[in-house]
Amino acid sequence: MIRYFLHRVGYGILVLAGIAIILGLLFFTYLNNNNQAIYEMTGQNTSAAEIERIRDEYHMNKPVLIQLALYLNDLSPLAYHSHSPNSNLYFKPDSYHGFRIIPIGNQEGFFLKAPYLRRSYQTQALVGSTLLQCLPGTLILALSAMILASILGIFFGIVSTWTYGRWPDKFLLFISTLGMSLPSFFIAIVFSWLFGYVWHAHTGLNPWGNLFVIDDYTGQSNIVLKNLILPSVTLGIRPLAVIMQLTRNNLYDVMSSDYIRTARSKGLGTISVILKHALRNALNPVITAISGWLGSLLAGAVFVEYIFGWRGLGREMVNGLQKLDYPVVMGSILTIATMFVLINLLVDLLYGVMDPRIRR
Repeated sequence: MIRYFLHRVGYGILVLAGIAIILGLLFFTYLNNNNQAIYEMTGQNTSAAEIERIRDEYHMNKPVLIQLALYLNDLSPLAYHSHSPNSNLYFKPDSYHGFRIIPIGNQEGFFLKAPYLRRSYQTQALVGSTLLQCLPGTLILALSAMILASILGIFFGIVSTWTYGRWPDKFLLFISTLGMSLPSFFIAIVFSWLFGYVWHAHTGLNPWGNLFVIDDYTGQSNIVLKNLILPSVTLGIRPLAVIMQLTRNNLYDVMSSDYIRTARSKGLGTISVILKHALRNALNPVITAISGWLGSLLAGAVFVEYIFGWRGLGREMVNGLQKLDYPVVMGSILTIATMFVLINLLVDLLYGVMDPRIRR
């Protein structure tokens, strides 16, 4: 089991390293040939001397591979760093979290530290601290959408199996197919306009808003749960449709088993057979789909967060792209990728515990 765990962890690290390398090559190549990010920081009338100073401060004047190596060194938990301001590997004191384990000189050495995502071009704030403030919003939104999709998807799957071949089954199949076909950003726009504007007087829902709202008079932060309804429903529609069809199809296959026929011969009704005998065996593929979708929702929340004004990693990343704030964009992508890898690692380990054949 330990060998299996180490194998999966090593695979996850390689995936994250590959994503970091691709991101670095893309963004650093662009920065080397374009000063637009600097103009976004300082204005269009920036002098050539100021541009050169900023390029030197952010290592933009170095070859792309050197920039990539410096960035990977910042990301690595075990990295070589210096506290000397004249060094290319200089770490500002307020951005450093770790301790030196192999000293090389008075101010240099190998450090065991938290990954350093650098600073925002726009605000100069630590990217890691900014993303930590946005992370709870994304997690709450993704978990809410997944819980909603799981409960309703399994329920409608049971109803569809119970009414197999009749009009409720056909109607649910039509709705689920429609839900899988429509992109999340389109559904978000329609829901925001329809329920937030057109029917606002009846629903009381807002077209946009965050979970935590600051009162203009008291300055206190209040939780407004109704702002979670539209984005979580929007984000959960596609996984709900998939879970419903998976539940329906697996239940239908299980219902043709011998032990189900035996249960029917004892006089049990269809709904009793489904709930007491068939559902447990039919849910294994559904649980697999739920775990996979949870990771996907973290990435899929990007446009939903932006359209509904929900403060999370997705909206922060889109804002960073608009302002060419590449450290924020790269940090957001790496954070989402890390969560996706961790979720898949947890699922793989659970499979390994439940089924020893997977470990072999």
